[in-house]
Amino acid sequence: MRAEEGLAPWLAPHWQRLTQARAAGRLPHALLIAGPRGVGKRLLVDRLARALLCPNPRPDGAACGRCADCRLAQAGSHPDLMRVAPDPGSKSGEIRIDSIRDLRDRATLTAGRGGHILFIIDPADRMNTAASNALLKTLEEPPGPVLLCLIAEDPGRLPATVRSRCLLLRQGLPAPDQALEWLGKQIQSGQSGGPPPEIRLGLARGAPLSARDAVDGALLELHANLRESLVGIAQGRLDPVAEARAWSGAEARLSLSWLAGWLCDLLRLAVAGEDARLADAVGGRVLAGLVPGIDLTAAHRLLRRVFRASGLKDSTVNPQLLLESLLVEWSRLFRIRL
Repeated sequence: MRAEEGLAPWLAPHWQRLTQARAAGRLPHALLIAGPRGVGKRLLVDRLARALLCPNPRPDGAACGRCADCRLAQAGSHPDLMRVAPDPGSKSGEIRIDSIRDLRDRATLTAGRGGHILFIIDPADRMNTAASNALLKTLEEPPGPVLLCLIAEDPGRLPATVRSRCLLLRQGLPAPDQALEWLGKQIQSGQSGGPPPEIRLGLARGAPLSARDAVDGALLELHANLRESLVGIAQGRLDPVAEARAWSGAEARLSLSWLAGWLCDLLRLAVAGEDARLADAVGGRVLAGLVPGIDLTAAHRLLRRVFRASGLKDSTVNPQLLLESLLVEWSRLFRIRL
C-alpha cells in the first residue's frame, strides 16, 4: 500500500457508514465497492483495510499510521492482508479458480497479528465462472473475523449469487465542482504540470483520480486531434475509414469514452444551446458548429451503439473494424454538410 491519502470528500459518506458499522459491531463480512474507473474505490478500500489492521485507530476511525501493523500494511507485507488479482502472465486477464482456492485456504487460518483477515479481490468482475462459484462457499460461511472487499467497475458481470451476499457501496462520478476543488488541491500539492484542472477533468470524463494521474500533454494532444477528426468527418473533409487508423492509436476504452462524451455534448447543445453543461467545455464551441446539421434520432442510436461497444471492449471484437463502423455511422449523422 502507498502512504495513506486524505479521504476524497465524495467518499466521506461511505467511510462514515463503514466506521459506524464497525463501532456498532455490524461490519459485514463482504463488501462490493462498485463504480467507474478513477473515482477512488481503491482509496476507500485501502483506508478501511489499514483501519481494521491497526490496533489503535484514530478517533475518526482511520489507522494511526505509526504502529507495527500500519508499517507492515504500508510496506505491502502484512500477513493478514491478501490481494487477489488476475495473473499478470494470463492472456485472458481473468481471476482464476486457483487464486480463490488459495483465498479460501488462508481464510480458515488464524489471523497472524490477532485481528482481522482481509482479502481484496480487484477487479472482482474479472473472476471467471469457476472462480465466482468457488468464492460462494466463503461468502456463505465466512470463518471468523474475515472481510472480503470486492472492487468492480462492472458489478453486473458478477453472478447475482455473489452480489447478493455483499454489502454494495456504489460510487458514481462526483459533482464537477467538488471534483474540481479536490483536483486543484491535488495538482497544487504535487506541483505537477500539464493541463489545468478543468481540462484534465474533461479528458478523464469526470473521474478525478484519472484526471490527476493519467492526463499529460500527449493525452491532451491526442484528445484534441481526435475531436478535430470528428469535425472533419462531419464536414465531409475526412474519410471515416482512414481516420479510424488514427483513432486506433488510443486505448479502445479511452477512445470509446471520448466518442460517447462528444455525442452526449452534441445532444446537450442541441437541447440547451449555450446553457448546456458540457463534458468537453473547451471543445464546446467547435462542437456547437455541428448542431444545425445533425440528425438527433440517428445520434441517439449511435450513442447506444457506442455504449454497447464499451461493454464489448474485453471481447474478441476487432477494435479497428469497430471504430471504422462507428465513425462511418458518425459521418451519416449530418444531413447538411457544414
